[in-house]
Amino acid sequence: MLEDLADKFERASRIYAEANGLERDPDWFLLKLQEEMGELTQAWNRLTGRGRAKGRSADDMSRDLADETADLLGHILLFAHNNRLDLEAAIERKWLFRP
Repeated sequence: MLEDLADKFERASRIYAEANGLERDPDWFLLKLQEEMGELTQAWNRLTGRGRAKGRSADDMSRDLADETADLLGHILLFAHNNRLDLEAAIERKWLFRP
């Protein structure tokens, strides 16, 4: 399940990188995780009144939070894929269930 999802993110990311002239070297995958975590934090701060709303409605801010969470998930899967990490096995070890 996670491998299939990671493959979809990989294809989308590769197409985006090629279209925008980006080099996805090993550091890029980790740096993107950090960037996306920052964007998720900004969305959370806006939604919880700790940041400027910038004219966004509560529904918009909730959608932003979901979008940034999806971005972070995608980049976690890309990082794992690029580093050949078996997340399903790690989840079973760490969380004691099979995804």
